[in-house]
Amino acid sequence: MRRLSFALVPIIVLVGLVWLFAATIDRDTNLVPSVMLDKPAPDFALAPIEGLDIPGFDTASLKGQVTLVNVFASWCIPCRDEHPILMELAKTGVPIYGINQKDAPENARVFLADLGNPYERIGADTNGRVSIDWGVYGVPESFVVNALGVITYKHTGPITEQSLRDGVLPALAAAGGG
Repeated sequence: MRRLSFALVPIIVLVGLVWLFAATIDRDTNLVPSVMLDKPAPDFALAPIEGLDIPGFDTASLKGQVTLVNVFASWCIPCRDEHPILMELAKTGVPIYGINQKDAPENARVFLADLGNPYERIGADTNGRVSIDWGVYGVPESFVVNALGVITYKHTGPITEQSLRDGVLPALAAAGGG
């Protein structure tokens, strides 16, 4: 009987781990907390992407209008997935600013040439420091910033049609942007 008890322990542990995995598999990854919510955007200044005729941006650029700040990179597959949605959103007049994270300028230029450019301004965050200051966990991430320069919403991961409808658009409206 004692041998049977010892033989059941690994099976019970395995069943417990499977249950724990199953219980968290449908978890909403957009619920990653951000200490930046309801705080002013960090103080930063990003140069434009070298060789691209789009201005960089800084903290002062975020004041005076509601903006969507999108952190992206050419090497990021989910960034490519969300890009058509950003292109459509830009057509509605929402100002979108990009933080190009840890990317070679030539790769960023090819990315935008191939997929289009939804950004009014793009800052080159070559060492990732500004992304860290924004509290970015990984690309893509997007932030709604109100006209006072305060971060009011964060979306982690690629923006989908559903997350645009259920999260980003209501956040833009609540921030005073439409």
